[in-house]
Amino acid sequence: MGEEETTAAEPVTETKPLSERDLRVSDDEREHVVGVLQKAIGRGMIDLDEFTERTDRALASRTRGELNAVLADLAGLYHPAAAVAAAPAYAPPVGYGGYSRGQRFELNAKYSSLVRSGPWVVPPEMVVRNKYGSTKLDFTEAQVQSPVVHIELDAKWGSVEVIIPEHAAVDVNSITDIKFGSLEDKTRSNGRMGNPRFVLTGRVHGGSLVVRHPRRGLFG
Repeated sequence: MGEEETTAAEPVTETKPLSERDLRVSDDEREHVVGVLQKAIGRGMIDLDEFTERTDRALASRTRGELNAVLADLAGLYHPAAAVAAAPAYAPPVGYGGYSRGQRFELNAKYSSLVRSGPWVVPPEMVVRNKYGSTKLDFTEAQVQSPVVHIELDAKWGSVEVIIPEHAAVDVNSITDIKFGSLEDKTRSNGRMGNPRFVLTGRVHGGSLVVRHPRRGLFG
């Protein structure tokens, strides 16, 4: 009887697994976020008082969740070293399980406009097919799941517009099949360092491919 009482009285402890938001951050990560805030004030996204307040919060942050909360409402700006928690304000649809590596996500459209913009979830690999229409892929507010995104284009007789954040880069060296069309990289980031990096492959027939940064101003 006494042994049973002793066993029942022992406390039960459970160890909960840590999430990405609970991981500790380093001084280099804090300083990087301060640099991102400097870009934000340069774009007019925050004023000097907000910059000071957010800088203090960033330098005092201990976890990735605390650090990325400083940037949560700044569209197009994030902390690449903690990309999993970079956009806590965006919640994927109920039941969404994410994209696994090696899974090729396809977008198809004919005689129509194909648009992806806003806070959409970007898979590591995707194929975009559009015939006799237009394609617009805007990654400005997108939740990118990997440092490198592979995009295969199959565009015929239409226009393709790819918009990437200023901290990102593009690689269009593998697009060698262009007929009756044009390719223009307005970001001048081809072959340069950037995070994330968008690698474009495939073909563009009878149309144009333009890669650019988000436009600024009221009439952009």
